[in-house]
Amino acid sequence: MDRQVIEEIRVALGDRSYPILIGRNILERLPELLERTGAEGSAALVTDEHVAPLYGQTVRSWVEKAGLAAVECTMAAGEEHKRLARIEELCGQFLEGGLDRSSVVIALGGGVVGDTAGFAAAAFMRGLPYIQIPTTIVAQVDSSVGGKTAVNHPLAKNIIGVFHQPSAVLIDLELLSTLPDRELRAGLAEVIKHGVIADAELFAYMESHVDAILAKDLDALLYPVKRSCEIKAAIVSADEHEHGVRANLNYGHTFGHAIEAVTAYGTFLHGEAIALGMQAAGVLACALGLVDQAFVDRQRACVEAYGLPTQWPELPVEECLAAMKRDKKVRSGTMKFILAVRMGSVVHRTDVIEAQARSALESLKSGA
Repeated sequence: MDRQVIEEIRVALGDRSYPILIGRNILERLPELLERTGAEGSAALVTDEHVAPLYGQTVRSWVEKAGLAAVECTMAAGEEHKRLARIEELCGQFLEGGLDRSSVVIALGGGVVGDTAGFAAAAFMRGLPYIQIPTTIVAQVDSSVGGKTAVNHPLAKNIIGVFHQPSAVLIDLELLSTLPDRELRAGLAEVIKHGVIADAELFAYMESHVDAILAKDLDALLYPVKRSCEIKAAIVSADEHEHGVRANLNYGHTFGHAIEAVTAYGTFLHGEAIALGMQAAGVLACALGLVDQAFVDRQRACVEAYGLPTQWPELPVEECLAAMKRDKKVRSGTMKFILAVRMGSVVHRTDVIEAQARSALESLKSGA
């Protein structure tokens, strides 16, 4: 698999369609992707302080081979830095670096970098093309695909943002070799989520390949990364702006985003919060009679096998409920929940009363 594209998946959005390239040692494909954008002159390389020393120079060299001047913009790492002030800072760096409407932005990093760089690309001079090069599992299987760009507010996750589709997503599995174990585990929560919402076989694969996946066996990781991208590409192609089926991707997120917000984005990684959110969603679905206890136990066992949390004794229930009511998925004051009906299938529910949501949150304190 050296220096070859393993798979190309297309996000079908008419004249805004784009490819997702998945392979190993494929950063050399960057110049052709840059050429497709029609960019001239300069490219902003947005990354963070952890990724820059690892891959910044390599990506910069491919940018320069494409005939573009690379303007490096290195962010502080961490979800707590994904704020509106960062957009202003990046746009200032773009101006100082000489970017104009013929330029392009490259996001090299995890979900925080991708979301922030994408938002800055959308805002700068009313929109520049951008390319995603995700370096974490959560970014490869989720945030780099679909065009959701946003930053956080202290009161709510991803509440300030726009849809701005990338020109391409370049997924090099070799970049996972330097991913810290905690980041790997957290990202796998999104893969497990894809199994719950759309593919029982993917969920079963995650159950049976725990050791190989946690050992960063790239052969074992190929299938869940590719399958997750296929699932998300199909959903985004059918419902770009989340008016229907795209909301399925929010499984566990109504609870999870609230947990991130009440902890000021500093206690849990995104995937860890989503793992807690999936547990709460499973408990809620069981209480509503949509699934049985066996489903809840199976989901919990898989999540815990990857070292992800399913309980948090210190959870501030009322604060989380308040945060859930501010979530961007709320409509006319009504919370929307994505809940499983069986493995691989979910439904949307807007009839959940506050007492039922509170009870699901309470269950996280005891792990019941």
